[in-house]
Amino acid sequence: MNPFLSIGQLFVSLGLVVAVLMQARGTGLSGAFGGDSAVYRSRRGVERRLWQFTIILLVLFILFAVAAYLLAPSVA
Repeated sequence: MNPFLSIGQLFVSLGLVVAVLMQARGTGLSGAFGGDSAVYRSRRGVERRLWQFTIILLVLFILFAVAAYLLAPSVA
C-alpha cells in the first residue's frame, strides 16, 4: 500500500472521528432512544459548518479507501 495513501487515510479517519464526536446530538440515554426534544430543527452557524466538514471528511475517507484498493498490487 502506498504510504502517502495510508497516512492520508489515517489523518482523515482521525478527523472524521473528532468531527462526529463534536456533534452533540442529545445527551444521555434519552438521545440514544430518540428522546430529543427538538425533533425538527435546522442546523445553524458552527453546527452547520461542522456538519458540512463531516460530510467532506467522509467523502475523502471513501476516496482514500477506493484509491488504496485500486492502487494495491494484485496478488495472483
